[in-house]
Amino acid sequence: MTTILRPPITARPITARLTERAGRVLDFLWSGWAGLAGLFLLAAVWQAGHEAYGPFILTSPQDTIAAVWRLTGDPSAWTVAGVTLQRAVTGFALVSVIGIALGLIAGYSPATMRLVQPLITVLMGVPPIAWIVLAMIWFGGSDATVRMVIVVSALPVVFLGAAQGIATRDRGLDRMAEAFGAGPLRRFLTVGLRQTTTTLFPALVLALGTSFKVAVMAELLANAGGIGGALANARINLDIATALAWVLIAVGLLITVEYTLVHPVKGEIERWRRAAQPWGVKR
Repeated sequence: MTTILRPPITARPITARLTERAGRVLDFLWSGWAGLAGLFLLAAVWQAGHEAYGPFILTSPQDTIAAVWRLTGDPSAWTVAGVTLQRAVTGFALVSVIGIALGLIAGYSPATMRLVQPLITVLMGVPPIAWIVLAMIWFGGSDATVRMVIVVSALPVVFLGAAQGIATRDRGLDRMAEAFGAGPLRRFLTVGLRQTTTTLFPALVLALGTSFKVAVMAELLANAGGIGGALANARINLDIATALAWVLIAVGLLITVEYTLVHPVKGEIERWRRAAQPWGVKR
């Protein structure tokens, strides 16, 4: 009986790992030029709408940016934006933890998936404004109202993303890892969980956008302060520039959270995808 001697696995130097990480960060920043081009195109369309309908209907991008700059100099505006940010981020965190956990369980259990599917359909069919009305009755104009509406509105998306990712995993890779002696937990972390990224991260991005939209909507209707409350005041005063400035601030907060939280985590988890790509080829 022959014994196969395997070479010892040596860890890479810390400098090599840091260089690789820095390269991924620079590549991620360089890819932002396409996003900036899309934003400039949106600004051009916005300017055309301003010239067509006038400042009373749609203020110019320059006037709106001037209003944003004026708000950034007001300490109370930072407090208002911070309230919406913490509500949206905490709601998104609850959605991510609960949705991923339940989705992974359902993905490994087809019977559970069939049982929960009608409930997910019901949750997705109820409009967020109906949940806002119910939450206002239950919790009043508090943080609980905003977070509850965020969780109910965005949870089905994350749940389905995690469940579909696990249900459609390559079971051959799982059996191969088992043949090499990997235990259930290691197979889940290194094989099963990584295959969910194709459906999970788009679901997380969608859930993050839903969290900010629903948070502002709930604040506006429930008079719960935050950016929604500021939009209500701008509506009363017919201040289009200030209203659009708060919209830009909300979108800016969303983009900041997405590109500093979701996309870096996605890049770290999906390093194995880049290893299979030829040099210079981007899919």
